[in-house]
Formats: sequence, structure tokens, C-alpha cells
Amino acid sequence: MHQYKELKIWQKAMELVTRIYQVTREFPNVEKFGLVSQINRCAVSIPSNIAEGAGRNSEKEFVRFLAISHASSFELETQLIISRNINYLSNNNLNEFVEQITELQKMNFALQSRLKSSYNNKIQNVKNIEN
Repeated sequence: MHQYKELKIWQKAMELVTRIYQVTREFPNVEKFGLVSQINRCAVSIPSNIAEGAGRNSEKEFVRFLAISHASSFELETQLIISRNINYLSNNNLNEFVEQITELQKMNFALQSRLKSSYNNKIQNVKNIEN
């Protein structure tokens, strides 16, 4: 089990969620149950899945939840582009978010790779012991 609050990726994802909520408060009220809700749920999904995966019993399960978090980051980016296209979000805000999301995606990929390598090494060690 990993201490998710100590993970830099979780900390940065939490910063992103906070900023997303601040910006989406300024969206039109008509979007409260539409795009705003969808954006906020996606943003929350990123650190939530990191935390849930960290609480699982194996690296393999953690990787699965990181993959879900990773997919949510792409979904969030798409929704933010839509928001910019319909003039709810400025280019500056979009660029800020895309930078944060891209950093999270890179961190996520690296963490998944590290966990997969650790998992595969453990499997190989077990096989070596059995032979």
C-alpha cells in the first residue's frame, strides 16, 4: 500500500482540481448541470483514482487505477477545449490547464511504468525460485 498523500502526482492533481473548481464557478449557470458538472467530475476523478489505486493491495491494481486516472485527464482536456471553443474559457486558462494536464500525464505514465517493472520483477523472481 502506498501513501497517496505523499505522491507528487496526487498533490499536483489536487492543485489542478482546485483550480478547475475556481474557474468553472465563472461558467454560465445554464452549464451548472452540464459541462461544469462533467468537467468537475473528470477533474476529481484524476486524484481520486490515484488515491484508490494507492490503497489497493498490489502494484497491478494500482496500475489499473492509474490508467483510469490517465484516461480521465484526456477526457478533462477535451472538455476544456470545448469550453474554450464556446468562449467559456480563455486561451490563457486553457493553456495553463493543458500544461498541468500534460505534466500529470507524463508523471502518470512514468509511475505506471515503474510499477509494472516492479510487478514484473517480482513475478520473475517467483518463477526463478520455483525452478
